[in-house]
Amino acid sequence: MSAEQLRVFPEGFVWGAATAAYQIEGAAGEGGRAPSIWDTFSHTPGLVQNGDTGDVAADHYHRWPEDVAAMSELGLKAYRFSISWSRVLPGGRLNADGVDFYSRLVDGLLERGIAPVATLYHWDLPQDLEDAGGWPARDTALRFADYAQAIGQALGDRVHTWTTLNEPWCSAYLGNAAGVHAPGRTEPAAALAAAHHLNLAHGLANRALRSVVAPTAQHSVTLNLHVVRGVTPADAEAVRRIDGVANRVFLGPMLEGAYPADLLADTAGITDWSFVHDGDEATIAAPLDVLGVNYYAPTLVRVWDGASPRATADGHGDGAGSPWVGCDDIEFVPQPGPYTEMGWSIDATGLTDLLLRLHRDHPGQPLMITENGAAFDDEVDPDGRVRDVRRIDYLRDHVGAVERAIGAGVDVRGYFAWSLLDNFEWSYGYSKRFGVIHVDYETQRRTWKDSAHWYREAISANGFQES
Repeated sequence: MSAEQLRVFPEGFVWGAATAAYQIEGAAGEGGRAPSIWDTFSHTPGLVQNGDTGDVAADHYHRWPEDVAAMSELGLKAYRFSISWSRVLPGGRLNADGVDFYSRLVDGLLERGIAPVATLYHWDLPQDLEDAGGWPARDTALRFADYAQAIGQALGDRVHTWTTLNEPWCSAYLGNAAGVHAPGRTEPAAALAAAHHLNLAHGLANRALRSVVAPTAQHSVTLNLHVVRGVTPADAEAVRRIDGVANRVFLGPMLEGAYPADLLADTAGITDWSFVHDGDEATIAAPLDVLGVNYYAPTLVRVWDGASPRATADGHGDGAGSPWVGCDDIEFVPQPGPYTEMGWSIDATGLTDLLLRLHRDHPGQPLMITENGAAFDDEVDPDGRVRDVRRIDYLRDHVGAVERAIGAGVDVRGYFAWSLLDNFEWSYGYSKRFGVIHVDYETQRRTWKDSAHWYREAISANGFQES
């Protein structure tokens, strides 16, 4: 790369990659780990493609030294991983073997100069807590705070950044309203209660962590904020309502200390929000050193006319199984391609728009891209080379979108590619590959894709060359 052609990032910009425990660890029954809701969900016939489960996944539990070595070779400055609640606190009791696994992982990262970024919750609620009510129950938030304090005491002297939740929208709505994620409920009122208790869990865990971890640690949460666009300017009402249930239900209490009044009014026919107790919103509004932002594709909406077939191109179901609680008269319009193998449109302008919106609405809040990537059908040559030019194009476009936002004054501190490894892609099983490193699930052999080489070059240059 020549300096003249480089789009250069600020000094200290953090280049990383991300994974999640249930998607890569395997060892589902080893080391004292108890079942999570994803163990139950994936073992229920018909819920995951091809009957796949995370029992073995990418076997990271046994192969983590090899994976950390690959991170080092990539040049990663940080690695975002999640901790399995049911591995470290099965049945509510601290499990020394589970804690030791993450302690060794953290030490291995630090030895190679990679900052550990630990996510406490990436969708794998212990099954016994689901049996006791799950996220719709307030007690789950209290148990989450206990978990945060216990793991914070164990690892808090070494973890660089603590992230409480990953994508609570998915946990609340895909798991409790749409039924396409664990635990598989289709209960709109319960989904709104779950959203609140996830928010509360974030606030309580933030407070618990700050009481036990190193004062230099950063504190964060990761949201998959939706870029909601109307088909025409006349669809502003549809945009407002989707934005409320998708984005402001989290941004409001977390960053402004209150749920939006219009969201409460829009959903009044579903719940009276009596699960919000006095003081909850203040607890949720715990200070954030950085807000994690996950982005994959924008959403296009309009008000349904009630006559034509209702478009549900959001890919998450309709009717009783829709995640869009209180929005049954809004339709999701198919967007022009190209698309990833997930059927998501590829549009990097949405990422720039999202970052600019957050900068405008919440000035002074530092941001971090904690997930961005794409699933494609990779080509494996006879010699073993994995060609994925479409993923390279995707990464280049979206990293460029971040750079444009920074150029416009947005405080973006880093970018984490999703994902380091091919993995268990939730209800899609192993049919979708997001990794920059290919995993042969029969042999567990790791092979760098062409995108991994591109990413290493971008990290080394702290920038990229426009095509």
